[in-house]
Amino acid sequence: MTGRIAVVTGASSGVGRATAVAFGARGWSVGLGARRDDALTETAALVEQAGGRALAARLDVGDADSVDAFFAAIEADFGPVDTVVNNAGVARPGDVTALAPDVHRMIVETNLLGAILVTRRALLAMRERPDTARDIVFISSDSTVHLRPGLATYLATKAGLEAFAATVALECEGTGIRTSVLRLGPTLTGFAEEWDLDVFTELMPRWHRFGVQRHFETLEPDDVADSVVHLVTAPAHSWVPILELQPNPPVEN
Repeated sequence: MTGRIAVVTGASSGVGRATAVAFGARGWSVGLGARRDDALTETAALVEQAGGRALAARLDVGDADSVDAFFAAIEADFGPVDTVVNNAGVARPGDVTALAPDVHRMIVETNLLGAILVTRRALLAMRERPDTARDIVFISSDSTVHLRPGLATYLATKAGLEAFAATVALECEGTGIRTSVLRLGPTLTGFAEEWDLDVFTELMPRWHRFGVQRHFETLEPDDVADSVVHLVTAPAHSWVPILELQPNPPVEN
């Protein structure tokens, strides 16, 4: 497993940053993709402090040309990529009619189309290297099974992501390429930092009504990163198609 070459999308903060640093701590080379240059530079420094090599490059996952240019840059510096974490994601709260068409499009292009384009590009190279460990991880959400009103388009993209991952697994059967879905419960990141706080005031009672917000404990990005490392370093003869990670409820006194 030494010397693996990984790509993490949405690597500018949160789960993406923590995962990249966890890879760096194993001495891996990590390609960092996102649209925020300053934040990517910070992530790169943390990866190198942890003991890895890092290359930060601007990436718009919904743009095929941007995806191709990103992979070309990583391959030119580090070599062929053998590990991909599809982490880039976005959500905007609001009922279907409350969100403008462009917002729906942005969510779909980032969360679903982006993962499709990144995976396609990665597989083109991975299929040519049957002698190496190769893994693709898709960061999903427990909202695919615990539906949350006010996030319909986001939920649809994550459900589509899981279906895509499962189908790619069938297409890759017998190649040694593993695809895994990591389905997350509430996680403490900057994911919702742009949301209006009034939205939470309106959504929480609705979610509680449907039993999907029973407590307010959250996972930490490092918890998620540990699970990603577990998935991609499992022995070659084993495979975890899907793993759900949830915060443990608080202890009752």
